Amino acid sequence: MGASTAFAACATDGLPATMEGPGGYPERALTMIVPYGPSGGSGQVAQAMAEAVTGLTGVNINRDHKPGGSGTVGMTAYMAAPADGYSVMEHIDDASSAHALDSSRPNPAQDLIPLVTSQITFSQIYIRTNEDRYTDWNSFVKWVKARGGKATIANVSKEGSMERVTMKFITDATGMEIQQISFDKGAPRYGALAGGQVDALFEQPGDVRKFLDAGTFKPILTILKEAPEAFADVPDLTDAGLDFEPLFRFRGFYVHKDAPADRVEWLQWAFQKAYCEQSYQDFNESKFMTLIESFRDTAGSQELITNTIAQYRDVYKEMGLEVK
Repeated sequence: MGASTAFAACATDGLPATMEGPGGYPERALTMIVPYGPSGGSGQVAQAMAEAVTGLTGVNINRDHKPGGSGTVGMTAYMAAPADGYSVMEHIDDASSAHALDSSRPNPAQDLIPLVTSQITFSQIYIRTNEDRYTDWNSFVKWVKARGGKATIANVSKEGSMERVTMKFITDATGMEIQQISFDKGAPRYGALAGGQVDALFEQPGDVRKFLDAGTFKPILTILKEAPEAFADVPDLTDAGLDFEPLFRFRGFYVHKDAPADRVEWLQWAFQKAYCEQSYQDFNESKFMTLIESFRDTAGSQELITNTIAQYRDVYKEMGLEVK
């Protein structure tokens, strides 16, 4: 779906063109806690959304990056912040998978109020374009198997994350044994592949767009059952003979459930309307975020999160993990 289609679908939600904040709110800048570094996908979407909200409302948003623990450091910091409507949070599906594994962790659909889900995307596996030890998915699998467990792929650190679960699906199905080298920040993860410290990279296409455009990286597997037209020449799960349900990366923005209801209403309007700002639509277009419908309002986000939690719980039980 192109950006213009996404804009039209969002613009017909019945949201007013302007909305006054309750009682003069907000009287100062908002703070956005981002539980990942500034260079990765979360950092990029947080900047784009903050700029769109500011462009729409004139309200500044100060971004506070708190990486670590695959999002848990930032989540803990946010839940400890005053629930006054002056702090919001960017987070990803890691928050849903964390709650799925341990129900004492915050439930993003209940302990938080989703303001908007603004990105939903798929993952790919990448190699260096100038790589000559393997050049495509089939030769990569063959090479990895021949390495006897010494091959490496850059990935996030959190066991049970979308990335780690998906890699387990892939290695189980192919019989590959590969070391997953952990990086929680995007820049070191991408640099590890570019610099030759790892043999491959697990990532989403929008996050490495500049490397794709520069011809530094190339995808060798699209983790969808049917590849989108933009990656029609890259094998998908069906092409590779891999039979599992793909898990998606989604990113959105939240406020604490105990924030004043009238302030929450204004934030919902501001963030959902900002999604429709041309600057944000252009950003999503540049990050391959229009290949799958990315927009969810509060109710749609709650449904997405609830379904994702159930999906992960089923997966974790099948993996033999203890689900609390």
